[in-house]
Amino acid sequence: MADAKVIPFDDDHRSRGGGAQRPSRRRGAGSRRQGGGQPAAVGEVQALPGVASVPDDDPVTDEDEQPQGPAAGRDHGGLERRVAGGLAFLRRRLTGDYEVDDFGYDEELTDQVLMSLLRPLYEKYFRVEVKGVENIPSEGGALIVANHSGTVPVDGLMMQVAVHDHHPADRHLRLLAADLVFVLPVVNELARKLGHTLACAEDAERLLARGELVGVMPEGFKGIGKPFGERYKLQRFGRGGFVSTALRQGAPIIPCSIVGAEEIYPMIGNAKTLARLLGFPYFPLTPTFPWLGPLGAVPLPTKWTIQFGEPIATDGYPPEAAEDPMLMFNLTDQVREQIQHTLYKLLVQRRSVFF
Repeated sequence: MADAKVIPFDDDHRSRGGGAQRPSRRRGAGSRRQGGGQPAAVGEVQALPGVASVPDDDPVTDEDEQPQGPAAGRDHGGLERRVAGGLAFLRRRLTGDYEVDDFGYDEELTDQVLMSLLRPLYEKYFRVEVKGVENIPSEGGALIVANHSGTVPVDGLMMQVAVHDHHPADRHLRLLAADLVFVLPVVNELARKLGHTLACAEDAERLLARGELVGVMPEGFKGIGKPFGERYKLQRFGRGGFVSTALRQGAPIIPCSIVGAEEIYPMIGNAKTLARLLGFPYFPLTPTFPWLGPLGAVPLPTKWTIQFGEPIATDGYPPEAAEDPMLMFNLTDQVREQIQHTLYKLLVQRRSVFF
């Protein structure tokens, strides 16, 4: 990988196709009475002459609360299927009877485990709203280009969940990640399982040629590590390497704007000396980290919006267009301006950072 040409991800460097669905618990439509709809008789009481008898309320028993009949059978059968599916999944993992592609992507583990772990953060904590997912093609390769922010790269993961859970064709997003991701213990393995790969032109072109959705964030560390005072101001998109990759494969470019990630870790300082010692591009100082210790590493529960813009076609250009620096510059600027314009529009529409 040392000689790979790095595209400017950083210049400085439910089932949805097999996924587990969360079952909805439903109770029976109503309680059944004993004896064909009549309450069980304890004893017969005679009414006094001339006085109308008033029937007692039907007693509610534990048996009445339990679902009975076909509904109960369906619930029981659904539970059995889920248990059987879970056991079959564990058996495949233990015996090695599952597929991993040449990039290390494990689709079954992603669908059934990793997405399930990310989904509460996506749905409950950040309450992500997705717009324009219909702009992502149902088949064939495409390059999704997004802004990058938030001090910690959570935005890429949330974009991946957005495509996985909302695209009508059940598509998966393969993210291009910086070199640092693949040298960190544990993070390296999880990133590979989720389908991430090195942000280099060779890997990106191979994925696009196979008809995959590929995600790239050209700002790289310049975007994710920028001060809070520069939030939602896009950094330089590099020399247009992602455009060259899309042109070679004739893949459409889909601009993506993410609002909400900038505020999860407001970066008010950068401990550069400590960052150099640790080998990090920056070491963030926020209002809570490192002052509150581990508690300070909890992101703020901001409200997110992810909007996918209209595709920019590249299949109408001749093969030599990928080597034209002016064309790459113009297309790069077009993508950047479209993302920036959408960010401003979403910020104007936003009621609050947290609501």
